[in-house]
Order: sequence, then structure tokens, then C-alpha cells
Amino acid sequence: MLSFLRKGEPDSEVADPVISFICAPEDKGVIAEPVPAKASLPDWFRRLPAIDGASVSATNNGLTVKRCMPFLDAMTLGFILPLAATTRLEIRDGGKTVEAGWEFDKVMVSNHGSHQIAGHPMADRPPMKFHNYWTIMTPPGWSCLFVAPLNRPVLPVEIIAGVVDTDNYHALINFPFLATGDDGVHILEKGTPLVQVIPFKRADAALTPSLTPRAEDHEESATRERIRRNTLASEGWYRKFARARR
Repeated sequence: MLSFLRKGEPDSEVADPVISFICAPEDKGVIAEPVPAKASLPDWFRRLPAIDGASVSATNNGLTVKRCMPFLDAMTLGFILPLAATTRLEIRDGGKTVEAGWEFDKVMVSNHGSHQIAGHPMADRPPMKFHNYWTIMTPPGWSCLFVAPLNRPVLPVEIIAGVVDTDNYHALINFPFLATGDDGVHILEKGTPLVQVIPFKRADAALTPSLTPRAEDHEESATRERIRRNTLASEGWYRKFARARR
């Protein structure tokens, strides 16, 4: 069992909520393990300098996406659940025909019925699912959002997002997908980031503020312009003054 702590807000019902990833005893030490997303940054991002010296000029500050806090915060949110074992996908006919293979002794990919996505823009492609061998457990009132890893290289598949109430559903969750890669054989290595797991409190997500489109008033206009000009006046203003502390 892997357990991760997430520091809660002062008024949280659970001060230090724990998310647990549990696998069968024979799989521990064999299948790829989940990790906090901030500990699984892609190599290209780690190598990227915060400032590209070759681009710095009187008209260019040379900043790269490494200094973009919204980009980084999305990339490091929650946990990364990797592919359990190396899997091959052979895509043909523009994604209309897909075959999967692996050497692992457990099923890695299976099919859904095409009728389940009738009317979808990619309904001509076979709906399939990756098998996951980690059971995910969260505290009472907490669910998990499962999405394709954010701001990471696109896989030859489109992971279909979903939300599961993991405080009650303590069973394996598989991840549906549609093949989107070029025709050919695609090898997805063991440990490939497959989905990003984002735990959240259902009570917070259920808040439904009223939607009231309107024109901004004078004070709101002045605030917006002040923030815009501050972000231009000095590098890192958002990180220093607008971004909540992590």
C-alpha cells in the first residue's frame, strides 16, 4: 500500500487527508507505482531553463514556460498513475482498427462495446480501456477526477476523463480510451504516465455560484488593469502576490 498525505486547509473536515493506492501482494514491486505529480516532471521540463539566454534581448525577456505558474500548477496537481506494464498498440485504418498486445501475465487492454459511444465524434474508433491494478481509497467525502496527464506529451490515445467516488468504491478502476495516434505500432513502456489523479472534496465541487454575465464596473475595470500592468512591470508578480501558497 502506498499512502500520500495532502496538507488540508484550516477548516478542512480532515486536517491531513490520506489517499491510499493498494495493489495485490504479488503485484507490489512488479507493476509501476503511482507518484505525486510534482515528483514526476517530464525530462524535457526538468532540462528547460527558466530563462533562455539566447533569446534575451531588449524586446524579449527570454522567459520560458518553466516560469509559468498556471502551467506548473496544472502539471503538478494530484498524482500520476502510470501504465502497469509495457503494452503495444497497433493502429490501422486511421484508428478504426486497433490491436493490443503485451507479455505481462495480467490483462492490460480490453474493449468496450461501440454502441456505448454512438454519436461521439470519434465513434468510428473502437472504445477500449487500460486495466489498472491499483485500488484507490480516499477519506469520506472525497472523490477523484481522472484525466490525461496535464501538460505532458500526448499519448497515441485519448484518455476519457471520469470522476469516481473513491471513498466508497474500493475496487479497481479501468481507464477508457480511443486510439488517436498515427497508423503503426506504438510501444507504451511500463511506467508511462497514463492518468492524472486529482482528489477533491465533493462538497467543495458541488458549490454552484450563480452565473451572471455582465459588464464590469469602474472598480473592477481598475483592478483588472492594475493587475495587468503589475504583471508587465516586474517578472513573477503573479507568483509573488496572486498565487495562493502551496
